[in-house]
Amino acid sequence: MSSNQRGPTLVAPSYGVTWGGLPMFAKRAMTVGVATLVAAGVAGPASAATTAQPSSADLVSVIVRELDGAGNAPERAIEGYGGEVGRALDIINAFTAEVPVDRLDALRAVPGVESVTEDAGLELSSVDVEEQAAQAGSLYTIANEVTGASDMWDAGYTGRGVDVAVIDSGIVPVDGFQTRGKVVYGPDLTLESNSPAKNKDTYGHGTHMAGIIAGRDSSASTLSGNSSDFVGMAPDARIVSIKVADSKGQTDVSQAIAAIDWVVHNRNKNGMNIRVMNMSFGTDGVQDYLLDPLAYAAEQAWHKGIVVVVAVGNEGFGTGKVNNPAYDPYLLAVGSATTNGTATTEDDVVSPFSNDGDGTRNPDLLAPGAGVVSLRSAGSNLDTTYPAARVGERFFRGSGTSQAAAVVSGAAALLISQRPSLTPDQVKALLMQSASLLPNAEASGQGSGLLNLTSAKDAPTPAADKVKQSHKVSTGVGSLEASRGSVHVTVGGRTVRGEVDVRGRSFDARTWAAGMRNQANWNGMTWSGMTWSGMTWSGMTWSGMTWSGMTWSGMTWSGMTWSGMTWSGMTWSGMTWSGMTWSGMTWSGGEWA
Repeated sequence: MSSNQRGPTLVAPSYGVTWGGLPMFAKRAMTVGVATLVAAGVAGPASAATTAQPSSADLVSVIVRELDGAGNAPERAIEGYGGEVGRALDIINAFTAEVPVDRLDALRAVPGVESVTEDAGLELSSVDVEEQAAQAGSLYTIANEVTGASDMWDAGYTGRGVDVAVIDSGIVPVDGFQTRGKVVYGPDLTLESNSPAKNKDTYGHGTHMAGIIAGRDSSASTLSGNSSDFVGMAPDARIVSIKVADSKGQTDVSQAIAAIDWVVHNRNKNGMNIRVMNMSFGTDGVQDYLLDPLAYAAEQAWHKGIVVVVAVGNEGFGTGKVNNPAYDPYLLAVGSATTNGTATTEDDVVSPFSNDGDGTRNPDLLAPGAGVVSLRSAGSNLDTTYPAARVGERFFRGSGTSQAAAVVSGAAALLISQRPSLTPDQVKALLMQSASLLPNAEASGQGSGLLNLTSAKDAPTPAADKVKQSHKVSTGVGSLEASRGSVHVTVGGRTVRGEVDVRGRSFDARTWAAGMRNQANWNGMTWSGMTWSGMTWSGMTWSGMTWSGMTWSGMTWSGMTWSGMTWSGMTWSGMTWSGMTWSGMTWSGGEWA
């Protein structure tokens, strides 16, 4: 995409970041090269693999994934079996090969081999991707034609080294997230945490969002212009998944703020570098952001150095307000644009479902959010409820400010990989100052305009003191009930209302706010006195405990069971949530069709 299509190009010094040591492609090239010499008898000691009798069986195409430190043993074994080593698949520490069909089991037993998978399905998958890539809402179109993400990739900035926290409904390990280390699972703060659904996306929303942000097919060796593989906005960023939404896509505010609190507390622990947080959800609460606990939690993340990207909501143009917590002026509030998949803004409009503002607090920025095609959680709630939204076997199409927010989260990761020292205020300023105004849209709906990474890439870094935001700072000491707005969780016929968390415990906003500010609320898997022991809520047991006359005992909340639920063959099957009645926080995913 040329710079004059999305705004002026500004010249600035180049920035960069390194991640790790010797590039994987260089390691693989050396390994394969040595293997070839060994097979020819030029280098290396003899081994069982090199002296094995060749097979006369038919050759099959396979993908061989190696363990760290495997050396040349897998390649030597293949040569010894009469096979042939193919091309490197650096992104998954693997390579292709042709291997006699009767030697597959022997190859799987070779030291250093993690897995051997027949390659028969890859061609069909490629066709699936290419068919969706031509659509206006595909990530291929969004990245290469609309937002300029591919210009960042071409300059070497792919999100590498940046972790993006996704507070949502979990992630299933479909292709796009199968590279080792691509997804880090934080706590599962739902009632599914002690079931086979732990951390997995039974709703279908989180997988879709994470795919937009940082999905990358294992076979994707190239990025720009690649229509044969699925590639998200920041394909080399890492996802940190914190699950707060159940199979119905609903949760309570107390779960959401516990998740944000965890992200802030752990942002730099255990090798993580969480610089962006995606929140594609909100409530209709109108409590002043200066008091609201949800807004306070998100704002604290911002002040601690995390770019917080929030969807403005899907009630539609004319609403005159953005949702909570997007109404906190510190955060990056994102609305949706319908771009028609073109590189010009002349035919772009604010999506009719996207909330506008009141003139004081408007969306900061727009991004493509109409008909966005991303990864599918097969058999999930959304997938089974909206089968017409499926695109081929791997993908799912949805519209909403959720999708737009995910696009911007990926964009933020790209800018941070380009300029690692950026503050959240600088990222926000860069994205807003480089955005392209839509000529046919009102300011209250579009804010600064449409995301334009072609312009942002070359824009000079704004001075931190010039763009530092100086809004009044939230205290978080207001009402948890007011933060919910009209949205409440119902458990076993009892609705969670008032100043209590989802478990029915009293919530002291002042004590919690001070604890978050001082990063003292999380201790292992205990948050503000509530324990998720081993990523579960104390084994899901509250035997003998009553709340408002309701007994919670064992793994049953008024008859809720997880009977017959399995995750098999990359799809949910036989999933039963009998007796479960949940209503709660809404997710900004407008429509699935």
